[in-house]
Amino acid sequence: MEMSSILFYLLAAATLFFGFRTITVANPIFSALNLALTMITLAGIFFMLDAYFIAGVQLAVYAGAVMVLFVMVLMLFDLSGEARAFSRGMMSGILKVGGVSLFGIIVIATIMGSFSNILVIDSGEAAAGQALVQPTTRDLAVVLFSRYLLAFELLGLLLLVVAVGVVAVSRIKGGTHARD
Repeated sequence: MEMSSILFYLLAAATLFFGFRTITVANPIFSALNLALTMITLAGIFFMLDAYFIAGVQLAVYAGAVMVLFVMVLMLFDLSGEARAFSRGMMSGILKVGGVSLFGIIVIATIMGSFSNILVIDSGEAAAGQALVQPTTRDLAVVLFSRYLLAFELLGLLLLVVAVGVVAVSRIKGGTHARD
């Protein structure tokens, strides 16, 4: 086995380990740390797959900016009361498992549907036994900003609403930045 294969499997195992720890640790700060480590190891996988641009974006945007924002939001709130409110009762557990299952089904269906939209297959070349044409960053950008432009814009709007909501919630009575 080649050294690059061993490194790939180690990074994949570390990504899965840190991802699992993200959802299983009780302390939200440690959860954020594990999520940051998941993003860093995922960037390493992208780097090994010669996807240097995606690896850089993964580090700069997700491991950098999003994680800093996440930790700042965590510091705004007193989370001791929320832990007690969301961790009791059978109904709460059923709703959590059902929500995660529904989310998993949606993610899997989205991934399965994306393969037919991203890969460019030339029927003549595929019949001749040649490999699939690999999309470039430009091809992905054209698809993103033409076919999925509305979804891209709605995602930006959703992120804006979330940011405004965090500020609004932090200023209500009982929040750490509440106005007197």
